[in-house]
Amino acid sequence: MSPTTPPRPIDEHRDRIRSRLASASRLLLCLDFDGTLAPIVDDPDAAAPTPENEAAVASLATEPAVSTAIVSGRALADVRDRIDGPKTYAGNHGLELSRHGSVTVHPVARQRMSRLEAVCETLETVLEPIPNCRIENKRLTGTVHVRSVPASVRSVVRRQTHAVVDRLGDGSLEVSTGKRIFEIGPSVSWDKGDAVALIASEMPSETVPIYIGDDVTDESAFRTVEPDGIGIRVSGDEPSAASYRVDSPTAVATVLNWLDSVGVDLLES
Repeated sequence: MSPTTPPRPIDEHRDRIRSRLASASRLLLCLDFDGTLAPIVDDPDAAAPTPENEAAVASLATEPAVSTAIVSGRALADVRDRIDGPKTYAGNHGLELSRHGSVTVHPVARQRMSRLEAVCETLETVLEPIPNCRIENKRLTGTVHVRSVPASVRSVVRRQTHAVVDRLGDGSLEVSTGKRIFEIGPSVSWDKGDAVALIASEMPSETVPIYIGDDVTDESAFRTVEPDGIGIRVSGDEPSAASYRVDSPTAVATVLNWLDSVGVDLLES
């Protein structure tokens, strides 16, 4: 799909997904966490996958023809503690990757950790007067949470965040926008899409990749899997590189259960 085209309701196009699975021998299933497996909540520390999603991921992870991966903006250690089953986890938007029993970290991101820490510490002070504004230092990236910040002062948070990053980052850090968050990370050409591409590169050629995510940061992953694979956007019908959409994490569980009960059997043996 073109990034300027709204994704289509998945239930209206299930035949296309059946056909794509039937032409493949393996499935690579990559999943975002917040807003996808877990509902968005005001307190990020309280986020948890729905029981239905947790059970579906665990079941799919046992299927011999399925490879599962979590690809999240959360720190690797954080997201691994929140969902079990997959053998592959990508944290901090792909800057850290756990697979084959080891963890790799993007070398540039590692080099800029001290600068990121200085930015987060400064933002803690600068944004302290803003009600409900929270700064999260994830070692390789940082997040300014504004979901519970009054709408009238979110623009102040945005300006102050950019100002601090510009002053202390000295061109080595950048700010991006997500769903009521501002993400701070190293200025490197690496994102979720690159992490998914790296994971997919180790799969057999007959593998169909599926990526499910809900935010702007997931668009690079949609572009990676489309058009040969399947991108599914969660919530909203805004333009996306994903072909299909579902309404909520509850609907994600329906898709995962369908893959587990029907989709896996469609794969060529």
